[in-house]
Amino acid sequence: MMTDTTENSPKPTPRPSELAIWLGIADNTFTRQKTVKFGDSSAVNSGRAYSILTVALLLGLWLAASAFGWIRPIYWPSIDAVFERLSSLISNGFRNTALWEHIWVSVYRVISGVFFGTLVGVPLGLAMGLTTIGRGLLDPIVEFVRPIPPLALIPLIILWFGIDETAKIFLLFLAALFIMIIAARSGVASVKISKVHAAYSLGASKMQILRHVILPNALPEIFTGLRTAMGVCWGTVVAAELVAADKGVGSMIMIAKNFLQTDTVVIGITIIGLIGYGIEMLMRFAERKLIPWKGKG
Repeated sequence: MMTDTTENSPKPTPRPSELAIWLGIADNTFTRQKTVKFGDSSAVNSGRAYSILTVALLLGLWLAASAFGWIRPIYWPSIDAVFERLSSLISNGFRNTALWEHIWVSVYRVISGVFFGTLVGVPLGLAMGLTTIGRGLLDPIVEFVRPIPPLALIPLIILWFGIDETAKIFLLFLAALFIMIIAARSGVASVKISKVHAAYSLGASKMQILRHVILPNALPEIFTGLRTAMGVCWGTVVAAELVAADKGVGSMIMIAKNFLQTDTVVIGITIIGLIGYGIEMLMRFAERKLIPWKGKG
């Protein structure tokens, strides 16, 4: 007598919805195959549901504090005042300059500083990691200047470049330069020597090793340095725009502070945070597309 085994067979686990996967409350196809997850960074989901919850809780707390007057002792504006000021800034601008122009000027300065910092810093970092001469010549300068905060260099920068746009971009360039040097040097140090020996055994030249072995393996560290430099430059943009600037989000914050316009200050801080967060998300996306081998040996 034959028995029906279909009733006793385990039922297949239902596949989670795309929304649950996107929110990070369910594993995707890749992470579902992992048996050990703690300690494996590739098994960590996006956690977007918790991010949304955090933002909602903060906004709810701000709304409640505005309604009950809890924020007056700490000089934090109510949510109504901030939205009213934001509407005014969008319509009328700030000090005869459109809000979008202030934002663009700050973005341009930050991107310019990071671009030139990367353009100069990556070759110097590679030289320090690959040659004894490069390390000997550059290491004392890098390790001496790197701990100096950009704010301390503002007087010298004004003496060298005046108060025009060059001074502001140069300050952001210095903020990004040494981060990129250290990132490139660390990227070279992370290259497995077995890969270099294998390339030499196959007859590769030094330039081929640099292009096909060292640079691809150093790119994850360089990209991490790029993300760090972008964040540091956004944090430095307020200081950069102290150099006699009449445009830019940092300038808007400092001028509003002098007139005790805390709602404008909060709007400027929020704009810097949102743009920095957006740039970080774009760079994470670019990293996944351009460096798919990161973390895979």
